[in-house]
Amino acid sequence: MITNLTEGSVRKKLWFYSVPMLISVMFQQIYNIADSMIAGKFAGEDALAAVGASYPITMLFIAIAVGSNIGSSVVISQLFGAKDYKTMKTAISTCLFSIVILSIFLTITGFIFCNPLIKLIHTPNKIFADASLYMRIYIAGILFLFLYNICTGIFNALGDSKTPLYLLIMSSVGNIILDYIFVKFFKWGVSGVAWATFIAQGFSCILAFIIMLKRLSKFHPEVKASLFSAKMLKRVSYMSIPSILQQSFVSVGNIFIQSLINSFGSSVIAGYSAALKLNTFAVTSFSTLGNGLSGFTAQNIGAGKKDRIKSGYFCGCQLAWIISIPFFILLFIFPKQILLMFMDAESSKALETGILYLRILSPFYLFVGTKLITDGALRGSGAMKTFMIATFTDLITRVVLSYILANPFGSTGVWLSWPIGWLIATALSIVFYINLYYPNTFKKVHK
Repeated sequence: MITNLTEGSVRKKLWFYSVPMLISVMFQQIYNIADSMIAGKFAGEDALAAVGASYPITMLFIAIAVGSNIGSSVVISQLFGAKDYKTMKTAISTCLFSIVILSIFLTITGFIFCNPLIKLIHTPNKIFADASLYMRIYIAGILFLFLYNICTGIFNALGDSKTPLYLLIMSSVGNIILDYIFVKFFKWGVSGVAWATFIAQGFSCILAFIIMLKRLSKFHPEVKASLFSAKMLKRVSYMSIPSILQQSFVSVGNIFIQSLINSFGSSVIAGYSAALKLNTFAVTSFSTLGNGLSGFTAQNIGAGKKDRIKSGYFCGCQLAWIISIPFFILLFIFPKQILLMFMDAESSKALETGILYLRILSPFYLFVGTKLITDGALRGSGAMKTFMIATFTDLITRVVLSYILANPFGSTGVWLSWPIGWLIATALSIVFYINLYYPNTFKKVHK
């Protein structure tokens, strides 16, 4: 259902638009977590470590796909809000053609550099073969990953966050069922986890593409538009490239951190892998709310309704704060019980590692939620430079501090770098937002 976010109650429109996106990403994270749970429970600690060691590299591909999704969605949202449907249709077809070419290039590149990347992060020899196998199957499905993300970006840009939700529920359930069958009964191990993701992702991609084409064919059919525009590609790239860089730099930073963690052995890798999936669940939920605010902001930028953007920002922050509470309770108070879903109680060192990681990070979810909502407002407003500065500050701080603190404090020092980076970047993002929408605030304080 196509929805105009520039009219009606700000809170109602934003929350009804964002909550399906939030539920969608929760289902997506659930089937990502299921990969690790099933691998750890039925294929052993080494299988869990192999999937975990591959995770930062797979996240690099996901980062590019999500960055393309976000950038494209902002441009399409702005055109939709301005009711420029002809240009909007050109933007959609240009994005589709471009993403197919990009995914083919990355598939080829991924196969060539798969093993060198796994070696680069110092993956232990005992899990190297499994990590490589998982990666190669995953890379084969990059086209599905990218095309699906661009389709969901188009749905969200048009105010439809429910269709991606339905697709993800179906994909997630299918992925979990296939995981269980391939690993538990077929005994395929790590390859079973990878093939389950490949099949579920491929099916949801094809279905999303068909639904999108049918819907667009009925949306103002009298409006004829060019299928490709170099000018439009430049405009979309202006928004997409910073988002891709932001997502990619975070993933590259995680690769450096993973390389450092790999030096502590497979038990620490396994514990970190399980805990990271849970932390990613929380952070990605906040990020998705930020993406929802980006779409809301972009439509209202196109319609020239600045006051709705300010109201939307505060409504978005309130939603993020509400979501942070259950994540804190679960991951700070009950980390052991949740981590035992991934591993056996005998994996004592892995369990201790995961518990400590979650208890250090979870108290700061309120801040990272605020940061990612603020980043969403900046991105939707087209303030890409300030958005990137805030993001890179967080990343650089975390990576540098990880290496500095790892020497005296071991792996605990790596975990401590996360909240420090979050706090600094949150303050920076808020300052940029205030300067953008309340430009005289700091001048008055200075006087």
